[in-house]
Amino acid sequence: MDRRLFTLSLGGLGLAACSPISVLNAVAPSGGYRETRGIAYGEGPRRALDVYVPAEGQGPFPVVVFLYGGSWMSGNRADYQFVGESLTRLGYIAILPDYRVHPEGRFPGFVEDTAAATAWAVRNAGGIGGDPRRLFLMGHSAGAYNVMMVAGSPRFLAARGVDRRSIAGVACLAGPFDFLPLDSRVTREVFGSVAPPESTQPVNIADAGTPPALLLHGSADGTVYPRNTTAMAARLRALGVRVEEKLYPGVGHAEIVVGMSALSRDSPPVLTDFDRFATGVGSSG
Repeated sequence: MDRRLFTLSLGGLGLAACSPISVLNAVAPSGGYRETRGIAYGEGPRRALDVYVPAEGQGPFPVVVFLYGGSWMSGNRADYQFVGESLTRLGYIAILPDYRVHPEGRFPGFVEDTAAATAWAVRNAGGIGGDPRRLFLMGHSAGAYNVMMVAGSPRFLAARGVDRRSIAGVACLAGPFDFLPLDSRVTREVFGSVAPPESTQPVNIADAGTPPALLLHGSADGTVYPRNTTAMAARLRALGVRVEEKLYPGVGHAEIVVGMSALSRDSPPVLTDFDRFATGVGSSG
């Protein structure tokens, strides 16, 4: 495993000298969407979500459930307003949940929370103007791990009474999928009590029922190495799963999610690539 696998907390990435997250949110155009905050999808302060709905356009809209990163140690959905804004600008409903983090959250708690938030989206998509037949999971870093675990195995959604086939596709940005042995403090604390440890790895649990996948990574990512995406893509192809893999030259771990902000002007083209993928999955379904 990469010893620097999870050092990401977006607030400490050094994107700017003062509050980098606030910079990304400040440049997000105001208006253009309706926001509802703090909807409970389970019990506890970390089991709530925000919903962003396009203010214009003809629904029902496709739906994206977005999970942020943070090493399973930190993160807050409010910090990712820029993601909600960017997705609504493309005509998607964006659902941004929080989930339990360490020390409360250890495997599989955060995956179970992701499944619970996804189940909420499946059951409520129609009521918020969404199309439940076009529901996508998307995540960055630890969030990409969470969504791939939910998409790659039917058991997490089945425990919530939801069929995994409700997921139209899964998009992962800089996802950690293959990081054994557990040789860092973070991964030992979060995953170390699980036996066998192989059961914690998306590259091992994915099966032929995994929905179509888009795997995006930066070639200059020194936090979650690109080989994680390469290994995951190879696994899915071997299973016969539809998968698209793309490496952005010179892009690092933080830059790939910053690519979803208005500040980036779609460089790297994360939003363009996701929209093309989602549109293609929807038209073939």
